[in-house]
Amino acid sequence: MTSTLIHRHAPAEAPAPRPAPERLPLTTLAVGFGLAGLAEAWSKAGPALALPRAVPQVFWAVAAIAWGWLLAAHLVRGARSGQRLSGQLRHPAQGPLAALAPVTAMLLAADLFTFSPGAGRALFLLALIVSALLAAWLFGSWFEGRLDLDAVHPGYLLPTVAPGLVGADVAHTLGHGGLAWALFGVGTFFAVVMTAIVVLRLMFRAALPDALLPSLAILPAPPAVAGLAWFSLNGHAADPVAQAIAGLGVLLLLVQAAMLPRYRRLRFSLGFWSFTFPSAAAVALAGEWLQIAQPPGWQVITGVLVAVLTAFVAVIAGHSLRLGARRPGRA
Repeated sequence: MTSTLIHRHAPAEAPAPRPAPERLPLTTLAVGFGLAGLAEAWSKAGPALALPRAVPQVFWAVAAIAWGWLLAAHLVRGARSGQRLSGQLRHPAQGPLAALAPVTAMLLAADLFTFSPGAGRALFLLALIVSALLAAWLFGSWFEGRLDLDAVHPGYLLPTVAPGLVGADVAHTLGHGGLAWALFGVGTFFAVVMTAIVVLRLMFRAALPDALLPSLAILPAPPAVAGLAWFSLNGHAADPVAQAIAGLGVLLLLVQAAMLPRYRRLRFSLGFWSFTFPSAAAVALAGEWLQIAQPPGWQVITGVLVAVLTAFVAVIAGHSLRLGARRPGRA
């Protein structure tokens, strides 16, 4: 009886503390990047389709909200997590994807510039500084000799090629011609070097695991973005450089078509956002070429391309929302 009373009035055991949440995967940053690419494709198609400015601005607003929300989510989760950011940046699969945050900001800065030139320039400068510091830090960590070639994937193009070529296009839009050419040089150099390393790894090492296979869609992005930057820097003319870039882009798109059977066997993941920006850049560049060549029905073709791109991104967004609903509290 006494033991029963003691047991009954004994203080309840304190609940076990909840484990600290993990950091959000850097893969999620591709969401804002893909949506910004979609918005840019609509902006490029606007003159051909005689669209009011409000139409592409809807897509820019969605991209800005997604980018800001995800960036805040990363900061909040990171502050609560026991993991250090440097550990995530050193991760061989995730680290290079951190470059998506400032590169997306560059694209948003170009649109912001049309409303507030000072704010647009400030955001671009901040994004450029973050991109440069991140690229330098990442290369410094890779130069320590601990990176295995098997860990390399097409995402390794992002820290230098993306801010270089995207930055060149945006810098020219903002009126910084000399900086634009400098960034184009950086992006072009690393596009050659890093693509060679990635192709070497893909051809002579084990196949990428399914989780990283969507990163192969990044390969056509450099020539597509380089083509857009070249048109901005050198004028909208079908000169030999533009034609050479276009030829490379077409070849890499054909490689993607050959990869479709492997892509179709994949289970959906947030990695599928890797398909969105390269597709958007290719559509934007195709729209530029259609406007230059003006074949019969080129406006209709432009409209069809952006409509198909929008449907494609919407499907991936829908699957992402359903994936998040099935896995509450997790990325």
